[in-house]
Amino acid sequence: MSSMKLMTHQYIERDTRQVRDETLVADPVINAIYSPVRENAGFLFNLLVSRQMSALLGAASYDFPFRRLSGDRGAYLAARGIDSAEVDGDPEDLDSYRKVFERHIRYWDLRPMPDQPGAVMSPADSRMLVGSFSQQVPVFVKDKFFEFPELIGPDKALWCSAFRQGDYAVCRLTPEKYHFNHSPVAGRVADIYEINGCFHSCNPGAVVKAVTPYSKNRRVVTVIDTDVPGGTRVGLVAMVEVAAMMIGRIVQCYSRVRYDTPLDVVPGMFIEKGCPKSLFRPGSSTTILIFQKGKIRFSKDIVENLNRRDVRSRFSMGFGRSLVETEVRVRSVIGRRKTKREGGKT
Repeated sequence: MSSMKLMTHQYIERDTRQVRDETLVADPVINAIYSPVRENAGFLFNLLVSRQMSALLGAASYDFPFRRLSGDRGAYLAARGIDSAEVDGDPEDLDSYRKVFERHIRYWDLRPMPDQPGAVMSPADSRMLVGSFSQQVPVFVKDKFFEFPELIGPDKALWCSAFRQGDYAVCRLTPEKYHFNHSPVAGRVADIYEINGCFHSCNPGAVVKAVTPYSKNRRVVTVIDTDVPGGTRVGLVAMVEVAAMMIGRIVQCYSRVRYDTPLDVVPGMFIEKGCPKSLFRPGSSTTILIFQKGKIRFSKDIVENLNRRDVRSRFSMGFGRSLVETEVRVRSVIGRRKTKREGGKT
């Protein structure tokens, strides 16, 4: 049995600074898919990460009639680390796995957003890693999680040029998490497009073993221009929503007030910071934020946690250096606009 199979994956809980163990869903299955199957049975591996198989697994896990929930909903949610008090509405109405996954929460009460015009917010309840494409900054990660031009789209020369040498945040959503993405910044949508691809797992073991899976999967890229009236003024920001195994699709559903009157996200639309923007449906998934060079400074605690050597992270094992995730809450500050003194423009 390999050390990867035996190794615990840990992260740091931001609010308490405590190291937590993560129980990785379907870990033995993921390890099996991404080792001998991938190496010795290419056809089977490609089938397992295909759109058709992902849809079938998603339906079996969330939609089939025998997958209805019965009994005490509160006890079920609590057993999975979900706080029923956060649910917008009656938790007893969550009578299916899909409804639990796609639940609304009272984010306007429970995820307060600081009044800081130059702050960048977390787009999701997630476990976050930060990095940079520039070798001149401390969070440079040589062995990246993705091929940058491929992630953005190799035919998108304008955006590849704009974000070259920039910084990024990888936000990994686990299955029990609230699965709406919120806008991390305020600004006008300069572009939005979908890139077709596979449905690799976002399990850390799969990320380490697969070749740049985030830039292989199906994804939606939204480029937001924040240097407009009312914007956050941190330049261009790319929000890359990455589908994963069992994710049926990524639904664009921007709502300025709570979840009311959801709208498709289109070029030219102004989106407010902290508002719901999209929904993963369903499974585990990842959102990646990319910033232009020299525009933001990531929060000190997230950067310090990244390099902790007392935390057993599978990313550290796979990428040859300490890479530790911090668990963040949607609409919490993850960075801020650089001042002129720091080399930014205000």
